[in-house]
Amino acid sequence: MSGAVEQAYREHWPRLLALLVTRLRRFDLAEESLQDAFAAAVERWDRDGVPANPAGWLMTAAWRRALDRVRREEADRERLPLLVVDAPGTGTVTGAGVGDEVGDERLRLLFACCHPALAPDARTALMLRFGAGLTTAEIARLCLVPEPTMAARLTRAKKKIAQAGIPLRAPAPADLAGRLDGLLTAVYLLFSEGYRATGGPALLRPRLAQEAIRLGYELGLLLPDEPEPVALLALMVLQHARRDARVDGDGHLVRLAEQDRSRWHPTELRHGCELLAFVRDDGSSGRYALEALIAAEHAKAVTAAGTDWARIAGLYERLEARTGSPVVRLNRAVAVAEAGDSALALALTEEAAERLPGHHLVPAVRAELLQRLGRSGEAGAAWEASLRLVRTEPERQYLLRRAAAPAPRS
Repeated sequence: MSGAVEQAYREHWPRLLALLVTRLRRFDLAEESLQDAFAAAVERWDRDGVPANPAGWLMTAAWRRALDRVRREEADRERLPLLVVDAPGTGTVTGAGVGDEVGDERLRLLFACCHPALAPDARTALMLRFGAGLTTAEIARLCLVPEPTMAARLTRAKKKIAQAGIPLRAPAPADLAGRLDGLLTAVYLLFSEGYRATGGPALLRPRLAQEAIRLGYELGLLLPDEPEPVALLALMVLQHARRDARVDGDGHLVRLAEQDRSRWHPTELRHGCELLAFVRDDGSSGRYALEALIAAEHAKAVTAAGTDWARIAGLYERLEARTGSPVVRLNRAVAVAEAGDSALALALTEEAAERLPGHHLVPAVRAELLQRLGRSGEAGAAWEASLRLVRTEPERQYLLRRAAAPAPRS
């Protein structure tokens, strides 16, 4: 793939895919037509030069290929009426054919993928594939399932939509809140892939993180009386504010304790903490409120040594009670260790390991804790297990450095 086409893929694929799905009302047709358009761009752009509006060129090419595909199908006369909307030109790409309740094409599609007739795991998979533009492999890693399992899940979900006649449009205003939990999950998973990539050469994918934050703002405007969208937005803003300090000049992962806090973005940190003023810290706090409170504790610490790890461990305990997530338990174990109890942290990690097979962070955390407890032989085996599982090169290099520099005993 040429450099210009590769850049266009990174910048425009998710939005164009969402537009095509909402206009064509068929997932496979949208995906195949857009793939054909990018394949044509590889040949045409190298020969004729990059167009002034790459997104418009790609949208027009995909649209024409979609029409050609439908005309070749046996059910031509039944399916062509689905395409009776104005074909997009080469100018600015805009949405069409969906309701006005939600003003962003990708947000509309994300809400549509949250239809209650779909199973929760299918909703998340569809939202991340067609609303956020992630690959099947990326979604599988985020959802902690094998790639073939995720591919089958997506196929079943698309068939369910076609067979049940589920409309690919924004829900009525009264139904928005009922689909909120699934949408928040998808937006946060999208942010997570941007914040800490699950595969590839780079640890950070800032464009994905920024897109998730943009969707978070849209949700906050759409549902101003709902506390969890505000909490999720605060969480994402606070975490993203640390992006420049999370890798060094060579792209290597930098631990939170070793980050240059002068490289954190103070305006964004203040904004995240201001958003938290609208979120109550009480027994009714939701998942994202608790996670945002944890992020705020890190933001408030002037130095790593000044971090209130006991408070963070307590927040993680509340979060685990609410979610039952093994990933939360693993994070809680880290916080407990930093608060001074490595033995308890190791016990928590062992419990999390049973529910997170194949996750490289489990043996990595276990190795750190075993080193602190003076069990160097077991720690070495755990480091090796983590290195076999890690998928990104920055994290691989980080694990190699940590394995070579044992942590002090607690």
